[in-house]
Amino acid sequence: QVQLVESGGGLVQAGDSLNLSCAVSGRTFSTGSMGWFRQAPGKEREFVAAIRRNGRPAYYADSVEGRFTLSRDNAENTMYLQMNSLKPEDTAVYSCAASVQVLVTTYWQPSAYNYWGQGTQVTVSS
Repeated sequence: QVQLVESGGGLVQAGDSLNLSCAVSGRTFSTGSMGWFRQAPGKEREFVAAIRRNGRPAYYADSVEGRFTLSRDNAENTMYLQMNSLKPEDTAVYSCAASVQVLVTTYWQPSAYNYWGQGTQVTVSS
């Protein structure tokens, strides 16, 4: 089994930055591609970013491209999402996910991932 725990969420103002972390424990050697998704109240879960096991490349949703940067440290079993220039529309619960596949071709689909964290709340005020 693999456990994922997110941290780093909070309440910030528009234009501020946050750095989310996703710590992986358990059978960490079995994790391949990883990703971040978010869900705002009353909306469906939305793809944010994904990254392969070797860290390249990273894929981003159009809505966050150029503002968010995804990285991972396999030695530390942690994935990071640096979020800059935050907007009120970025407000959501952010969840990290991990796949057992090294290369996930449908990285934007929640069904491509086998493990999920509980999520961390990000609130951006205007």
